[in-house]
Amino acid sequence: MEEVDKIIVHTLKGIGCDVEDVQSLVQFSTELIIEATVRCLKMIDPQTDLPMTLPPAMAARFRLGTSLASAITELGYKGELGYQTFLYSNEADIRRVLMFLIEKLPRGSEESTEEILGGSAVLYRSIASELSKRLSSPWTPPQCKNKGVVWRGSPPTWHREGCSSVRAFRSAHLSSPHGLGDLTKKIPKDVKTYYTKHMPYILTQPVHRDDLAASILENNATYLTAQHEWDQEWNQLGLASRLTKEEYLAKKRDRLQKRIKDNIKESVKLKENAQKTPQDLNDIINSISERSGLQGKTKGSRFTHAEKLQFTQDVPGSQMTVDPTANTEEELKAKREEEIEKLQEQLERIATDFENLDIEIRKFTASSQQMEEIIATEATKNKEKETVYKVKKRTLDLLPDADNNIAKLQSVVDTSAQRLVSLANQWEKHRVPLVEKYREMKALNENRESEAEKKLEEIKAFREKMKDVAADARTKEDIYKQLVTEYERMTKDVNRSAYTRRIMEIVSNIKKQKQEIDKILIDTKSIQKDINQLSGKLDRTFTVTDELIFRDAKKDEAVRKAYKYLAALHENCDILIKTVEETGFVMREIRDLEDQIDIETNKKVLDNLDKITADYKQMKKENAHLLAKLKGK
Repeated sequence: MEEVDKIIVHTLKGIGCDVEDVQSLVQFSTELIIEATVRCLKMIDPQTDLPMTLPPAMAARFRLGTSLASAITELGYKGELGYQTFLYSNEADIRRVLMFLIEKLPRGSEESTEEILGGSAVLYRSIASELSKRLSSPWTPPQCKNKGVVWRGSPPTWHREGCSSVRAFRSAHLSSPHGLGDLTKKIPKDVKTYYTKHMPYILTQPVHRDDLAASILENNATYLTAQHEWDQEWNQLGLASRLTKEEYLAKKRDRLQKRIKDNIKESVKLKENAQKTPQDLNDIINSISERSGLQGKTKGSRFTHAEKLQFTQDVPGSQMTVDPTANTEEELKAKREEEIEKLQEQLERIATDFENLDIEIRKFTASSQQMEEIIATEATKNKEKETVYKVKKRTLDLLPDADNNIAKLQSVVDTSAQRLVSLANQWEKHRVPLVEKYREMKALNENRESEAEKKLEEIKAFREKMKDVAADARTKEDIYKQLVTEYERMTKDVNRSAYTRRIMEIVSNIKKQKQEIDKILIDTKSIQKDINQLSGKLDRTFTVTDELIFRDAKKDEAVRKAYKYLAALHENCDILIKTVEETGFVMREIRDLEDQIDIETNKKVLDNLDKITADYKQMKKENAHLLAKLKGK
């Protein structure tokens, strides 16, 4: 118990108790026990309001002891506890109480160092440490903070707080390998060599290093958007087409290529048409109008004709003639309005004619398409009828010489049947090994597919394990960093190596004592075994001797006396054995009583009786003093 007492004394010294000259709990006085208990309770619960010194009045002392007992019981102490534990204490009870309170003391952090911290706890602690660091540093306005760095003699830059790394979002195109994560997809060797040897790293692809983060974000966003659009297109159009993904992509690629070619052709035609002169365009328009039966009328919308009328140049001779007799502006304006109305009516008439022509052209194109479809169907019917006609004509040609032709046909049929049989036999000869080979290859392919699926499942499981291990490693790294910071904050005056050495010494002593106890138990068991064997042997020997001597005792007087002496000897031996057993039992009782005496002496019963007697006398004096005060009043 000396090591335990040293640990308790050292811990009490750390919380502020005056235990400089104390080495064990035997030297603890009642005042020191009260102070240590109250200090421990205040460290556990800062709201504890109990005095650290004994009051002079006996009733107040009893109330203080009762309050301490109730406070410790509320913390979860299971042993018997009362005011007498503190006022009339013994070493064992005080050791148990102080050990319980020391175990309840808070550590340097509010949580135990062995507790596994979660991500939220680590985040809260890091936030708390950062806030404490910021609060401990003096405040300076943002304009007085120089965060710039001098590069090659340039002056330091000034900026607002928190905006030193803000840059424009400029992204560059990034190239990355595609299809390496899919094990089922085959990648050509030249593509793999390009990916592994010639393709630049993503870190070196942007021209400016500051654009790397923006480029990566833009690339990831583009990839996710394209993937989302592809998923939507496949779910809506791809599945409805009942094609595989490869066939659907190939069809889409062909359609896009055709559209690009058509656009290029249209752009070339537009360029060629743009290079033509206005006279050529007028010729084309006149030719179209002649075909449609309207000379000088062009097809177009009202907006197109209005635009042409607005921006066409005046042709000599086509200008409006002004009547020289019309001298007033109202007459000129009225004439102009009449001419405009006539032109507007003519324009509307031309537009309606063009719309009617457009409708007729559409009808003609629809009827032409319909006629083309009818022609195609009639052509297919014609071909079928031609084949039927040829067959019937050949059969009719064969009718005049029917017998010979039937014989010839029969011979042809027989030869063709024999040839089919021979071909079937040859095919069977070739088919059997091919079928066996096909089955073998199919079995090998299935085995390979099953092995590939197993490997894929194993790879997926390994990836999941890698993710779990990485997450566990990150959490443990955070816990390690947090514990390191807590360890750096803790006071280093505690000699933990000495505690560890003492604990190891106590454990080694306990092991030695256990080994000695085991040896004693083994010796006791062997001695008991020997005693049992000897007692059995003695009983058997006595019974045999008794039978032998009893036979001869009937014939000889001396043998009869020997038999009596043997019986008396056996009885005396039994008495001696019982006496030895009783002596051992008495010795054990004596040792137990001595242990009880030591325990009672450690409990300081006599000292406690003296204290109780003194306290009783003091209470009598206090009661008499109070009665005298009452009588005096």
